[in-house]
Amino acid sequence: MTAPEQPERTVILDGYNRVRSDLRRILEHASTADLRRKSAGTKWTNEQLLFHMVFGFMIVAALRNLIRTVTILPPVFGRTLARALNAGTIPFDWVNYLGSRYAALVFNRQRMAGKFDRVLASLGRHLAAEDQETLERNMAFPTRWDPFFKETMSLLQTYQYPINHYDFHREQLSLNNLQ
Repeated sequence: MTAPEQPERTVILDGYNRVRSDLRRILEHASTADLRRKSAGTKWTNEQLLFHMVFGFMIVAALRNLIRTVTILPPVFGRTLARALNAGTIPFDWVNYLGSRYAALVFNRQRMAGKFDRVLASLGRHLAAEDQETLERNMAFPTRWDPFFKETMSLLQTYQYPINHYDFHREQLSLNNLQ
């Protein structure tokens, strides 16, 4: 790895470690009432929103594979896929809402941190192993699915995405004494 590449990866890995510590602190110190309380600005409870924040990291593995595949095809394929996904925003929003709501029943406060640790370890290993050319591959994204998706994103930006997603939703948690 050349010198300019290392800081980008280090910033992302530092972000992963920061959010890991933050999530663990929340899960260790939040009361049951805190986790069951409605979050600020979403229809989820705090616990459901926490799972949604973890899920943002989980989808990077799928996006990583999608970027690797789509970027070897003609660019029109990626743009067409992004347009098709944007057209399906309403069903996606329902799946996203209900998925986080019900997944939090399984990946609740007892299981969420362990799952998050495994996901972050995997993302960290993959990020460290990526060559710079692969990290620079760009793909069109469905911008209507998430405010942090840009019209095109590189694989490196995709590794960064869940940190921004986490930080945004972190502000929507309504936790007493844990802000």
